Parts: sequence; C-alpha cells; structure tokens
Amino acid sequence: MGFMDAFFRKRSSGSKAKDRLKLVLVSDRANCSPDTMEMIKNDIIQVISKYMEIDTQGLDIQITQTASEGGNGNVPAIYANIPIKEMKKGSR
Repeated sequence: MGFMDAFFRKRSSGSKAKDRLKLVLVSDRANCSPDTMEMIKNDIIQVISKYMEIDTQGLDIQITQTASEGGNGNVPAIYANIPIKEMKKGSR
C-alpha cells in the first residue's frame, strides 16, 4: 500500500492482511482496482492537507460497503476519521 502505510499506526500483520482483503473485496464490488482505491485515499489526504494540519498518527480512511438508500443492495462508502490539529492560515 506504500504511501499510506506511513500514516497508519503499527498493526499486526494479520490486521494488515485483513484490511487488504477488505480493500480487494470492496474494490471488486465497486468495479475499481485496489490501486485506484489507494489513489483515492491519497487524493483525499492531499486535498485536506492543503487547508488543515492533520494528525497523521490518528488518520483512518476506510472504504466499506453500506446499504443503499433505495434498499436494493450494498454500495461502496468512504468513511474517514481524520483528526485535525488546526486550520492553516488563509483557509478560513
């Protein structure tokens, strides 16, 4: 997963493998490659970092499945927990 590994806390290899498997399964259902999903995560971090100083140690971005609003199956969803240290000057 490369670039994103630096942002996540140290986890066991089993936990990392489970996360990778989830990413592969969700990307398969969304017809999107795991590499594309990783690029989406990186872009989110890059954009938010332009306006805010974030705590990269507490960063958690997950792509999961959630029930659709129409109730006709599951759709991919992005959940992000990004601790904000402070707003950057000029972005208010």
